[in-house]
Amino acid sequence: MSFTTLITADQLRAAGGGPVIVETSFDLADANVGEAGWREAHVPGSFYGHLDRDLSGPKTGTNGRHPLPERTAFAATLARWGVTPAKQVVALDRQGGMYAARLWWMLRWMGHANVAVLDGGIAAWTAAGGALTANATPRAPETPPYPQRATLAKTITAAELQAELGRMPLIDARAGERFRGDVEPLDAAAGHIPGALNRFFKDNLDAATGRFKPAAQLRAEFKALLDPHAAQGTVHQCGSGVTACHNLLAMEYAGLPGSVLYPGSWSEWSSDPSRPVARGA
Repeated sequence: MSFTTLITADQLRAAGGGPVIVETSFDLADANVGEAGWREAHVPGSFYGHLDRDLSGPKTGTNGRHPLPERTAFAATLARWGVTPAKQVVALDRQGGMYAARLWWMLRWMGHANVAVLDGGIAAWTAAGGALTANATPRAPETPPYPQRATLAKTITAAELQAELGRMPLIDARAGERFRGDVEPLDAAAGHIPGALNRFFKDNLDAATGRFKPAAQLRAEFKALLDPHAAQGTVHQCGSGVTACHNLLAMEYAGLPGSVLYPGSWSEWSSDPSRPVARGA
């Protein structure tokens, strides 16, 4: 079986030991919390992917808070987890998929289609009767670095985006108060990229269950937001290129493919005071 967007806890349990499972739980306020929680209790056999160490590259001060790593570096990380082109990968977290979606997108960026996010994360796993363990996960069998493959995920640079402002739909996944510029706890300036639309990533989830809304509902909501623009070519951004992937995943799951990620997002954009900034709704 192949899962390319979401996988349920029941489906993951039925898959047995086949998929490579990677937990990406994280806390921006304390970078050690996610890994500590994984060590205490995790899905048996799962690995841990650290946002700063495994899913990001070196910061320069102008390339955002979570720049993408070099593809060769991430290929070595995937090999450490035992990921090969033939493997199904499942990403999960304890934050509604906000970090798992980053790993989902990055695997697609590497050309790996068979990657899915566990819908509902750890809570859904335990609710379905899945066990957790504190036992250390054995090292994966040694494999060569993940091979170079054609990417399945498009990106856009700050310069390219600035040249196209107003000519392509742009969705900002941050909370409304940060989008409007009411507050800015993390980055150099408050506000948003001119022309951006706001779709808080948590709006993709059912508030009662913490799981993704039905595909048809997501499709209707995104089409209404983007109208009259087509979904194809929509650019996604957030604070640092992480939660934007949640919106990308939601659109893919809703049958609206073809979106583009601006990896540097607001943290990169706002680091250059010459770039335009908008405030308000």
